[in-house]
Amino acid sequence: MHRRFFASTFLVLAATLNLGAAPVSAEVKLPNLISDHMVLQAGQPVAIWGRADAGEMVTVRIAGQTHRTAAGADGRWKVMLKPLKSDAAPLNMTVAGKSNRLTVSNILIGEVWLASGQSNMEKPFRNQPGQKDVINADAELAGANMPQIRLFKVKKARSTTPAADVEGQWVITTPETLDTSRFSAVAYVFGKRLHTTLNTPVGLIDSTWGGTRIEPWTAPEGMAAVPTLKRYADVKPGQKVDGSDISGLYNSMISPLAPFGLKGVIWYQGESNLMTAGEFPGGAADYTDKMEALIGGWRKVFGQDLAFYYVQLAPHLYHVVRPAQVASAEGLPQMWEAQTAALRIPNTGMVVTTDLVDDLSDIHPRDKVTVGQRLANLALSKTYGQTGLVINGPKFRDVRIENDKAILSFDDIGGGLVARDAKPLTWFQISGADGVWWPATASISAETVIASNPNVRQPISVRFAWDEAARPNLMNKEGLPALPFHTR
Repeated sequence: MHRRFFASTFLVLAATLNLGAAPVSAEVKLPNLISDHMVLQAGQPVAIWGRADAGEMVTVRIAGQTHRTAAGADGRWKVMLKPLKSDAAPLNMTVAGKSNRLTVSNILIGEVWLASGQSNMEKPFRNQPGQKDVINADAELAGANMPQIRLFKVKKARSTTPAADVEGQWVITTPETLDTSRFSAVAYVFGKRLHTTLNTPVGLIDSTWGGTRIEPWTAPEGMAAVPTLKRYADVKPGQKVDGSDISGLYNSMISPLAPFGLKGVIWYQGESNLMTAGEFPGGAADYTDKMEALIGGWRKVFGQDLAFYYVQLAPHLYHVVRPAQVASAEGLPQMWEAQTAALRIPNTGMVVTTDLVDDLSDIHPRDKVTVGQRLANLALSKTYGQTGLVINGPKFRDVRIENDKAILSFDDIGGGLVARDAKPLTWFQISGADGVWWPATASISAETVIASNPNVRQPISVRFAWDEAARPNLMNKEGLPALPFHTR
């Protein structure tokens, strides 16, 4: 009897020890972005991905679709959903492996956009330390009962190598969640206009960080593809170039979002690249190329020709408020020129903000509602094919000289050129061969502007809004301001 007892005990202990020594199977896992309340992009194949044991079979079911795949040797797996139609009726998705089954609930199908940049994109409606509240913040928040708009706020992080995931969660938009999440005001207004105009759910991802330059947001693939930026390519993890930790924010706040299905990106950044700060050089010299690298790199890693709409910097007294960082009142116009030049990149658009500043000493203008609406109009027209929208202000096309007058022609005049305040046109300057700039008397004549100054008998160049303080009054009848320019 004792022998049988000890024998059976030995067998139980041996079995227990063997079970303890066997590898513990890992559960199927999803990234934080693929979670309850999310919005999946309509009308295009959409990736669902995660981690499991190497070789483990994973099954994904949603909306009548079933997809199976095996995790790779590194434990990563991915399936591609067939295009889904826009749908405000909540869906569930199940993801099952050999040892667990996950359910993602309350999923909507609609339009998904990523918002990124520095503090003017990051700025929430209110209670941002050191900043004034957005104009009409309380009214905007009070009206934010929008259950078909879903918000995902990416927690700030830096990394020298690509991170596995971001920290954040999808929330349903209410006045409370919009306020407490400190979500981008520009992004919310943008998404609200898309939602109400297209009558479709909208998912918004806010990945922003105030005071940041463009280089840390850029993927290494983007830098490598632009010949003038080779000094930023193939750097070692953590290595700095021109003071910037190359791709540090991309690694932690953008890369883990891929390959989530997006329709496009809205971007508001550039102030930090304009300003010199310690080892960081300031100026617009290669900002256009850096925009090309940023956009191209993100398109490559997301595997999509993402629409990319951005905001031109607002007027601000940089060289007055920050003389050690910006040496000249022409520094900002040079950045405006670089941002305008980035329109050469296909599938992009730009919002001009020279008319949206109430305090030139405030680098964070309070009218974020109009900025969001203008960005949305770009998307509605260029991405969604809405007709009847004027989305651009007058843009300089060419100049001809007749005697002592410069006659300027413009594209995007909409219903016609007008002065916003019905007063004489402001912020035009003219120069002759000596290069001396004089204030120009400028007036609208049909679809042109005629500029002159009696001290310039033979004009050579004209410039418009070529000063950081410029808030000119030339616009089209639809109320969109003319772009600053220099005829050279």
